[in-house]
Parts: sequence; structure tokens; C-alpha cells
Amino acid sequence: MSKGTLYIISAPSGAGKTSLVARLLETRENLTVSVSHTTRARRPGEQDGIHYHFTDAETFLAMIEDGAFLEHARVFDNHYGTSRAAVQEQLDGGLDVILEIDWQGARQVRKLMPGCQSIFIVPPSRAALESRLRTRGQDSDQVIERRLGEAVKEIEHHVEYDYLVVNDDFDTALGDLQSIFRANRLTLRPQLERQRALLADLLASGTGKA
Repeated sequence: MSKGTLYIISAPSGAGKTSLVARLLETRENLTVSVSHTTRARRPGEQDGIHYHFTDAETFLAMIEDGAFLEHARVFDNHYGTSRAAVQEQLDGGLDVILEIDWQGARQVRKLMPGCQSIFIVPPSRAALESRLRTRGQDSDQVIERRLGEAVKEIEHHVEYDYLVVNDDFDTALGDLQSIFRANRLTLRPQLERQRALLADLLASGTGKA
């Protein structure tokens, strides 16, 4: 069985990453999203092991000391991190694994997993980004302005990624993502594993008599 590929997908808030990844999961086999560990309290409807691995701060800090995380960060008063062992187990099982993390987490992961692929998603314009943030109807003007500022800082790091996807039309952007995943499945290393018998047969046939 060939190993899976680790994918990093980053985007500024409002670029549509969550919706695109959710649809991508519905359209591709052997693909999963890594479930992060967090110290924040569980919200209504959230399930441990599905939305997050909920843990206490003491356990989380011990995991940091043990080098258990591919990446981790503190957001306000809560910790978030990606288990290295859990991701490796999924990759070894042949699954492609998506990490939905920001550029800072992406830098940490690249150092530990240099063979990963990274994708950055951007909106088609600043006006479109602001419109998407406002149509949510959940934030004040002050919060929206802060999110726009954070988005600019995030987008500045797009040059660190392997692929850039513009989410102007949802179906087009989804198709672009699907193409990336499909093409990477056809690279030589995984194909050598999947097509071992075929290649052996083709090479053997070359030694026979015409």
C-alpha cells in the first residue's frame, strides 16, 4: 500500500476554505482532515474526536514537551495542535491528510514534513472578501475591519505555498483543488506502489519472444 500525502491548506477568513474542503471530502476517496487537539471548552453539539480532541492544559503542555505536535499555537487563552503520530498513522494507511492551518503552522509542518504539499486559497478581490465577511451578519464593523487586516497579513505569505487557488467561482475553485489532488496521486512514487504488478508484467513481456 502506498503512503498518503500530507496537504496544508491555508486561507484568510472569508476566502471560502471551509466550504471548499468540505465539498472536496465528499468528492474524493482516501482523503481526510486531521482533527486537532485543543484546550478550549467543548461547545454545544461538538463531539470529542470528531470536531477536536479536547484535552486539559496540563496534558497539552506535556505533549509539547514530548514533541508530539507537528504544529501548535496559542490563540488567546487556548492551545491548538496537530498530533504528529495521528497524522503519520493516517498517511501510513494510505490516506491523504489535510491540515487546515495558518501560515505560521504551515512553517512548522514544512520543517518536520518536507514532503508535504501546500495550497493557499484567496478571494477574487478585496471587495469580495469584505462582502463575504459582511454577509455573515455575525460581526460588527470593528470586528470586520480587524479581520480584513488579519487577512492581508495572512495573504502576504502566499508565496510560501506550492499552489495558489482563487475562489471566484466555487465550482471552478473546487475543480482546481480536485486537479491538485488527482495530479499528486499520479506522481511516480505512489504510482510505483499501485502499479507494481502492471509494471512488472510490462517489463517481463519485453524479455519474451516476439
